[in-house]
Amino acid sequence: MNAPTIEYAELAPLITIFGAAVIGVLIEAFVPRKVRHPVQVAVALLALVAALVQVILLAGTDIVAAVGAVAIDGPALFLQGTILVLAIISIGFFAERRLEAGGDAFAPAASSLPGSEEERVLVRERMLQTEVYPLALFAVGGMMLFPAANDLLMLFIALEVMSLPLYLLCGMARRRRLLSQEAALKYFLLGAFSSAIFLFGMAFVYGYAGTLRFGEISEALTANVGQDGILLAGIGLMAVGLLFKVGAVPFHSWTPDVYQGAPTPVTGFMAACTKLAAFGAMVRLFYVAFGGMRTDWQPMLWAVAIATMLVGAVVALTQTDIKRMLAYSSIAHAGFVLTAMVAADSSATAAILFYLATYGISTLGAFAVVTLVRDSGGEATHLAKWAGLGRRSPVLAATFALFLLAFAGIPLTSGFVGKLSVFTAAIDGGAAPLVVVGVIASAIAAFFYVRVIVLMFFSDPAPEGPTVAVPSLWTAVGITLGAAATLLLGIVPGPLLDLAQQASQFVR
Repeated sequence: MNAPTIEYAELAPLITIFGAAVIGVLIEAFVPRKVRHPVQVAVALLALVAALVQVILLAGTDIVAAVGAVAIDGPALFLQGTILVLAIISIGFFAERRLEAGGDAFAPAASSLPGSEEERVLVRERMLQTEVYPLALFAVGGMMLFPAANDLLMLFIALEVMSLPLYLLCGMARRRRLLSQEAALKYFLLGAFSSAIFLFGMAFVYGYAGTLRFGEISEALTANVGQDGILLAGIGLMAVGLLFKVGAVPFHSWTPDVYQGAPTPVTGFMAACTKLAAFGAMVRLFYVAFGGMRTDWQPMLWAVAIATMLVGAVVALTQTDIKRMLAYSSIAHAGFVLTAMVAADSSATAAILFYLATYGISTLGAFAVVTLVRDSGGEATHLAKWAGLGRRSPVLAATFALFLLAFAGIPLTSGFVGKLSVFTAAIDGGAAPLVVVGVIASAIAAFFYVRVIVLMFFSDPAPEGPTVAVPSLWTAVGITLGAAATLLLGIVPGPLLDLAQQASQFVR
């Protein structure tokens, strides 16, 4: 009997990212601390760019690799490429060094107690946090593997590889350390519960189908007639774990606390990339493995989508912290994606891919702008402090307004085309009532987006209001790319829409 082979060429992007993450760990162990930062940045960026080139070279590949555990197909490659692009920009935000005297957004040492003598010495010596780079690479590797996983075991491994570094990154903020550590603890505890529920659901599905492979599970749906109870329980429990990761109601409670407490570059990274990976895994699991049971799980997604859109939009109206407002905005956007997912066809897949790509780039840009508005305590995230920002820094305020208009789905922005695509897919899939709820939620959401714009441009600035930090080249380039992509994809969305349509077929 021939031994099973592993297709290394098709797995090259994943191998590159995980290999670079291991190199980053070795750098932490053996490279002197004073020269560690530029080395880590260079390794991370080189690995991400190399992996992106490899993903591009794999375009058009449809193969089940790694002994059937990983699918390399259109949706997986599209999402992997998007995650890599967003990760490259995120690493630039992580490398920002000009925001605060003597430091950056991250604590000089994650293990030091807030306010301790050790931390004061590290701040005085301008020591920089460098563990964030290998942790980010491990998270990116998990995110790339998550939407490509083709069996239940690999799906769970990818989930944990993606999640564990994020739990650590959330607790590394330099300012408001206790709030950051509280956010990390909440995320870890709730994430552990959701992973346990997900694993319990996997056990039910395996007990029903007798296999871990998505394709074989789909075949078992027609063979094991009369045993649907255990399967439905498994689908429901696995859905809980995935809906937690996308921040859907009622599994959203971690989102505002974690978004507010985590270092803002990490918040942007999570908001943009984690949602892409989780939705990619969810779509593959439900379309490929559970496609034959769609009439059973569609009502569940209807209810979750309605609750997610309305709760996200309505609760965002009451927020006075800009990061918490963007957190509830991200919850509402998860509901918009779920409206298309209910359709369960290739058009829905293409719409979801396009929406996730456009939402990710706008989200990164928005959180990068937040890092630049500062007062004596660090980032000025209270909405009242943003009054008159348009007079203090017209360009920055206009850029942030552009991102908010994209979130609201205003024409000539990428957000408008994204919402149009997911709503069209939902209507074609027979989910017109969901679209009605989505339009109502969008109108509610537009109110609080416009409220921030009015506050920035039509309110008098406070006498001792926040200042706008001068960004380094990293952040300036990232914000510029985000704004340009938001406009370009709103005016000329055709190429990316076509690419998403070509990448919408799953290999089975």
